[in-house]
Amino acid sequence: MEMFAEKKNKIFDLMKADFGYKNVMQAPKIEKIIVSVGTGSVNDKNKIALIEDRITKITGQKPSARKAKKSIAAFKLREGTEIGYQVTMRGERMGSFFDKMVNIALPRTKDFRGLSRKSVDSIGNYTLGLRDHTIFTEASDEELKNVFGMSITIVTTAKSKEEAIALLSNMGWPFKKEADDTVGKKVRKKK
Repeated sequence: MEMFAEKKNKIFDLMKADFGYKNVMQAPKIEKIIVSVGTGSVNDKNKIALIEDRITKITGQKPSARKAKKSIAAFKLREGTEIGYQVTMRGERMGSFFDKMVNIALPRTKDFRGLSRKSVDSIGNYTLGLRDHTIFTEASDEELKNVFGMSITIVTTAKSKEEAIALLSNMGWPFKKEADDTVGKKVRKKK
C-alpha cells in the first residue's frame, strides 16, 4: 500500500495537466484486483485442490468457491456445483500482487512484447487473461500437465478509457507502444 500511496501524488502531478484535476482526490486509483479461475466440470478432487492451493500461493489469500447458479443438462452441470474460484484483493495484498505482476510474472511470459490497450473497457477496468499460471514464481515448480489459466481484472475509479490507460501507464503497467499495436495485422493493398 505504501507503493500506491507514494505513487498517488506523482500520478496526480503527471495527470493533472492532461485531465484538468485540481485536487489529489480527483485522480483515479486502483480500487481492487480480482483473480478468477474456472475449474469447469472437473470431477478430479486432487486437481481442484491443486488449483485452490496454487491460487492461495499466488495471491496470498484463500480463494472463495464459485458455484453454478442453475443446472444445465447439456453441460452435465448441476446447480450448486463448484465451477471455479475467485480472489478479491485490496490494500497491501493488491499492491504486492500488482508489483509482482508488472516486475516478475509478465516479463516471464513467452514472447512478451507488452499488453494491449484494447482490454480497457469504457468504465476504466482492465481485464487480462493468462493461459498458464506458471509465470508466477510460486507455481513454477509443478508438473506441466496441471497447467490452468486465469482471468485478472484490475478495477479502477477512472471515469473513462483514456484515464484508465494513463493511470495504468503511470503505475508501470507494460502496455504495447502505439506503433506495436498495428504489428501483425495484414494490410491489403488496393489494386
